Amino acid sequence: MPLPALTAPVPHSAGLNRPQRPLPPGACDSHMHIFDARFSPSPHWPRTPPHAPVAAYRQLQKRLGTSRALVVTPSTYGTNNACTLDALDQLGDSARGVAVVGEGVGDIELAHLAARRVRGLRINFVSPQSWGTTTPEMLATLAGKVVRHADCNGWHIQVFAHPEQIVALEPVLRAMPVPLVIDHLGRMDPAERPSSEAMGALRRLLDGGNTWVKLSGAYMRSRVQGPSYADTLPLGRALVLAAPERLVWGSDWPHTTEAPGSVNDADLVDLLHAWAGSEAVMHRILVDNPARLYGFEAIS
Repeated sequence: MPLPALTAPVPHSAGLNRPQRPLPPGACDSHMHIFDARFSPSPHWPRTPPHAPVAAYRQLQKRLGTSRALVVTPSTYGTNNACTLDALDQLGDSARGVAVVGEGVGDIELAHLAARRVRGLRINFVSPQSWGTTTPEMLATLAGKVVRHADCNGWHIQVFAHPEQIVALEPVLRAMPVPLVIDHLGRMDPAERPSSEAMGALRRLLDGGNTWVKLSGAYMRSRVQGPSYADTLPLGRALVLAAPERLVWGSDWPHTTEAPGSVNDADLVDLLHAWAGSEAVMHRILVDNPARLYGFEAIS
């Protein structure tokens, strides 16, 4: 039974409804960003960042029923992870982080990030980056540094790439010496057939057993849009069928790729229900899998 609607909107989240069904205890939002005016954007970034501090995100948690979070450093801050680390301090042990670093990062910096509950590095082939063009060589270099750094055991590499880039990078991605997490459904076009080149590459990576996919950012390629995002149902359900043990879900709040006020986060949770098909799979995606990937305490 749906919970009572909100009386006031959550910043950067449209609508006043809550998810149609309550989420399980320990549910994790495995992809979100914090933007705080105390931290200056990187000179390379072309847009003014939103005001999306931890206090506003906590309102979203109350709306959705999540209690854990994975804070991802946005491209806005370049390789300065200060805003993410500050957010992790505020959120406490219920949060983990993914940082952005240059390929020259050293062991001391990686150890510092690990001590602050960062659990991975994001390599972005889509958005403008402070170093310029992201290359396959950079991806391989950073993965090698993570796997060689003792304090980073259990870390992963998170990749944001277009489908055609995933196809081109497949040999490098298959050879990752640490777990690989693909952002935002691999930016797959919901209209793609299962036999398409991009879907084939993603399925082969999943079948290899070392790759995870974030069930997030459905609005990035959906032609139907909310509240149903109905055209994404075959894609989401195919991923659930292929590897339910290596999927996590993220809100992508505050939705900086979309027009302000256009994304309803409760609808995104309802979409996850439609993809998952059962409460058992929901629990796996929201609780069990994030606990294993990010090192949260297990919840039975």
